[in-house]
Amino acid sequence: MEPEETTGQATNLAQSAASKLSKMSERTKQLGTAIQDPVRQNRIILVIVCIVLLLDNMLYMVIVPIIPDYLEGLQKAADDAQAAAPHSNSSNSTTTDIKSNFDLQIGVLFASKAILQLLVNPLSGTFIDRVGYDIPLFIGLNIMFLSTLIFAFAENYATLFLARSMQGLGSAFADTSGIALIADRFTEEAERSKALGVALAFISFGSLVAPPFGGVLYEFAGKRVPFLILACVCLADGVMCLLVLKPFSNRERENMPVGTPIYKLMIDPYIAVVAGALTICNIPLAFLEPTIANWMEETMRASQWEIGMTWFPAFFPHVLGVFLTVKLAAKYPHLQWFYGAIGMVFIGASSCTVPACKNFGQLMIPLCGICFGIAFVDTALLPTLAFLVDVRHVSVYGSVYAIADISYCVAYALGPVVAGQIVHDLGFVQLNLGMGLANVLYAPALLLLKNVTQMKPSFSERNMLLEDGPTGLYDTIKMEQREKKRKGLCTTIDENGIESFVQRSPSEEESSGGEYA
Repeated sequence: MEPEETTGQATNLAQSAASKLSKMSERTKQLGTAIQDPVRQNRIILVIVCIVLLLDNMLYMVIVPIIPDYLEGLQKAADDAQAAAPHSNSSNSTTTDIKSNFDLQIGVLFASKAILQLLVNPLSGTFIDRVGYDIPLFIGLNIMFLSTLIFAFAENYATLFLARSMQGLGSAFADTSGIALIADRFTEEAERSKALGVALAFISFGSLVAPPFGGVLYEFAGKRVPFLILACVCLADGVMCLLVLKPFSNRERENMPVGTPIYKLMIDPYIAVVAGALTICNIPLAFLEPTIANWMEETMRASQWEIGMTWFPAFFPHVLGVFLTVKLAAKYPHLQWFYGAIGMVFIGASSCTVPACKNFGQLMIPLCGICFGIAFVDTALLPTLAFLVDVRHVSVYGSVYAIADISYCVAYALGPVVAGQIVHDLGFVQLNLGMGLANVLYAPALLLLKNVTQMKPSFSERNMLLEDGPTGLYDTIKMEQREKKRKGLCTTIDENGIESFVQRSPSEEESSGGEYA
C-alpha cells in the first residue's frame, strides 16, 4: 500500500507542478503580448525613463548633506594625525588655508559631474543618433549603477571624485537618450508635451526630495545605505530596460535615418534661442544651491533642519507649473514661446526678491516662484526642440536633446565654482539681482519662436534637399522633378518614349495641388 500511496502523491505533485508551469507560461505570454502593445509599451518606456531621471537627480542632490560632513570628518582625522606628529606646527593662517582648500574641494567635487557631462554630451548625442536610443540608455544605466556603488564604498576624496565624474558620464548617455526616446515614441504634440511634463516632474521630485532623504538615512543608518538603495533601484530599472527595450536584439539598424550633425543644430537660430533660455532660467537654481545655506545662517540664523528643507516646498509649485503648461499647450499650442517668456519673468522677479527675505517663511515664496517659472520654461521649450527638429531637420532627437543637456550643464557646472566667488567679491544681493535681470532681459528673445508652429515639415525637407545637393541618381531625378513642378511644368512621354516637361494648365495645377504646404 505504501508504494502505491507514494506513487499517487508523486503523480499529484507532478500534475500540480505541470499546471502551475502552464499557468506561468500563459501569464508570461500575456505579459509579452501586453508589452508588445504600442500604447502599453510607450507607457512602460515612460516609466523607465522617469525612473532614470529620478535616479540621476537624486544621486546628484543626495550628496549635498552627506559629502561635506563626511569629508570634514576625513579632514579632522587627517588633522589629528598630523597634530600627533612630533614636528607639527599650527597657526591661524594654516587653518584658514585648510578651510579655503576644503571649500574648493567640495565645489570641484559637486561641479565635476556637470563638467564631464558637458564635455561628453556632443559625443553622446552623435552616438545616440547613430545607434538609436535603447543601447545608450542601457549603457548609461550601467555606468550610473557603478558610480552609485563607488559612492557607497568610497573612503577618500579621489574615489568620491571618480564616482561623481562617472555619474556625469552615465548621465550624458542615460538622460539624453531617455528624453529623446520620449520625443521619438510620443509623436503627437499634445502627448509629447504631457510625457515630457511627467518626466520633468520626476526630475524635480528627485532633486528636491534627495537632500532630506540622504540626510535622514545618513544620520541614522550611515553613509552607505542611501547609495545602496539608489543602486538597487537603478539595477531594477536596468532589468526593465533589458526586458522591454531589448537593446541588444538583432534588429535591422541600417534603415534608421541619419540625424542632422550636432554642429548644424547648434547654429540653427531657433534651437540656439531655446538653448540659451534653458541655460539662463536654470542659473538662479544652480547658483543659489551652493550659496543660500551660508546666507541663511548669516542673515536669519537658520537651523540645520530649515537649511535641509529649503527647497522641498518648491516641489509643489514646480509640479503645478508643469500641469498648467501641459494643459495650456494642449489648448493653445501656438503660444509655447509665450509660456516660456512668462516663466522667465517669474524667475527674474522671484530671484530679485530673495535677498529681501528676513525669515524662513518669507524665503519659501521666491524659491517657489523660481521653481514655478522653471517648470513653465522647461515644459514649454523641451517639446519645442523636438518640433523644430521635425520641421527643420531630420526627426532624430539624440543631438538636439544633447544640446538641451549641455544647456543645463553649463549652469550647473558654473554654479558650485563661480557662485561662491561672486558672493565673496560682489555680495549675495548683487548675485540675485544679476540673475533676475538676465532672465527678464532674455524673455523677449523668445519672440523669435512666435511663428514656429506655422512651419511645415515638407518645406524644410525640400530646403534641406536643395541645400545639401543630390547624393545619387535617384535624388538627382527627384530633385529635378520637384524643381519642374515648382515652376509649373509637368512630365509627358512622347511616342518614342522620351520624357519631356511641358507647361501645365491652370486647371491641372488646381486639380493636382502643391506637393508642399
